[in-house]
Amino acid sequence: MSLLAFIFLLALLPAGSAKSKHPPKATSNPVFGPRQVYGVVGASTVVKCFYPPTSVNRHDRKYWCRQSGRSCMTVVSTSGYVASAFKGRISLTDYPEAENFQINISSLAPTDAGTYQCGVGDNGRGLSHKVTLNVSQDPNVPEAAELFYVKLHSTWTVTCSFGSEFSSLRKYLCKMDGGDCHDIVDNIEEDDVIDEDFRGRVLLSNERSPGSFSIMMTQMDWEDAGLYHCGAGEYGKNGKSKELDVFIYEDKNFPQMKSTVTAKNGSSATFECLYEPLKKSSTRIWAKWKPNKYTRIIDNTGYVKPQYEGRVAMFENSNNRTVTIILNQLKDEDKGYYWCITNELKDQQSSAELKVIEGKPQLTGKKEVEAQVGSRVDLTCSYTCAYYSYEKYWCKWSPSGCSMMPASDLRQPGPEATCNTSNRTVILSFDSVTEEDAGWYWCGVKQNGLFGETMAVKLSVTAGRDAKHNPELLDVDAPSQAEFPNHVEPGPGPRGGAYSDSEVRSGAAPGSSDQSHGSNTLALVLGPVGALLLIIVTAFVIVKYRQMKRSDLVSIGSYRTNISMSDFESVKDYSASNSTCVKESQETAIRGDEFITTTDTPESAAEAKKAKRSSKEDADLAYSTFLLTSGSIAQGGSRGDSTALDVSPPQDQV
Repeated sequence: MSLLAFIFLLALLPAGSAKSKHPPKATSNPVFGPRQVYGVVGASTVVKCFYPPTSVNRHDRKYWCRQSGRSCMTVVSTSGYVASAFKGRISLTDYPEAENFQINISSLAPTDAGTYQCGVGDNGRGLSHKVTLNVSQDPNVPEAAELFYVKLHSTWTVTCSFGSEFSSLRKYLCKMDGGDCHDIVDNIEEDDVIDEDFRGRVLLSNERSPGSFSIMMTQMDWEDAGLYHCGAGEYGKNGKSKELDVFIYEDKNFPQMKSTVTAKNGSSATFECLYEPLKKSSTRIWAKWKPNKYTRIIDNTGYVKPQYEGRVAMFENSNNRTVTIILNQLKDEDKGYYWCITNELKDQQSSAELKVIEGKPQLTGKKEVEAQVGSRVDLTCSYTCAYYSYEKYWCKWSPSGCSMMPASDLRQPGPEATCNTSNRTVILSFDSVTEEDAGWYWCGVKQNGLFGETMAVKLSVTAGRDAKHNPELLDVDAPSQAEFPNHVEPGPGPRGGAYSDSEVRSGAAPGSSDQSHGSNTLALVLGPVGALLLIIVTAFVIVKYRQMKRSDLVSIGSYRTNISMSDFESVKDYSASNSTCVKESQETAIRGDEFITTTDTPESAAEAKKAKRSSKEDADLAYSTFLLTSGSIAQGGSRGDSTALDVSPPQDQV
């Protein structure tokens, strides 16, 4: 039994090896043309053959030869040769830009029927395609299949028109498999895609002309080559159909785009679209595929679907002639197929499937930030060691793209730095944020010019509230009316600390807040100290006053004596006043340089009587004065005001 199994494996190995050594026929024989050509006797026919657009092929010899056994005799070539039997009725024209050449044969005869080859280079070297020419007397010849020469991984586009009489019938595309035509897509089924192998990469759309529709098929692969039929009605039963012959060839200069993109929930996905060349007139659209239609998400004209604001951006890369689309803030409902569409170069349209899986993004940070105008804002973005060597960036999102902004990476510089010891954070800072700074900002990574993962942050900026409407900064009561010293004019407060009436703006700058706290602390310290000193001084004055109540020391010249105050009861020359208005003044010279200034006023008698008050009255007066002075000092400290004492001499004393 084991021997039989071993023999079976040996039998399979050559087949597998042969399969690996021999790629599809399209790669080994890339010249393509019609399988069969039909003509009527006496009429003419045209044969079109395609070849790969390489520089060698463009300049190489093209030929049309008639097969006879193992050899192929040249009928016509670009070298100028024409077989005698076809002189005057055959021509070969090369169209290098269109990647094909055409053979025109007129005055067809029954003897022209047979097997031919169209090729590039020398006859029988392999770069050729076999064509069967049928010539008949019946004018009702079958319609030849329409040829499509399609690059590997590119997009195939075809339009089928059958007239208004077929507009109400089912539209479909099927592929020949033996004697049957296997349905791929139609416009009747609710899901419209019948073959799961074509889900997300085929689209059937009605054209403006009744009875006409178009089909686009992306990511063309080797298995997609073959005969197709597009039609109206049911194939082989009713309606009308058209044969389509699709040939796949490989162009090594044609880049291969990813057909599947996998990303984590909450992270971002990057798609690439090929637009070669990047023409300014081209409309580039990125859309989500749906059965029988697609939903446009973003294009190069500045359009962004409202639901995708701040989530999607388009970047053009002229170096590799691609357009990169990034979609972030991924959700489960973002799963599906996305298409790159253009109004030019239809073969460069492409599609990719997005798969969203569970996982943690490798870029993290606060997704929503709020700030007031004028404040400092830092947008932070932390990355894992997987992105340690990547280039990091911040950009401001807009419908037309994402403008790069200067940012700082906090990673430790120097060769000794490692990922584990570095602060893996990229910061975008605003020293004084404005309302214009509000919007979406992206933090992202890229390597070798290719964009990678991104994280979106929404910055909201609110206008700073006026000072007179926000008394949140102070908790103490302030006077209802601000008072200023007589010699100070009121002026505007500092920016961020302006005040009006009893309110202070809560949006004050940090420096203003610190200064306010410092002033309050100083007032709290000096207030009790000053009050204590005032109490001590007042007590001292009261004691001295009680000692000197009945006796005062008076100096007259060099003579010092105690004179009773009662001796001066009738003297009108004594007075004490802080009034600035004095009616009369007398000066008595004592030793020439000392003066006692007395005022002769009606209040003199009253002032003299004050000296006779009892000790209790004096103490009450001193205590009242202390309370009044203490209240004034406290009030002055809270307002920052001061009372000016006028001690200027009377106007009549010069």
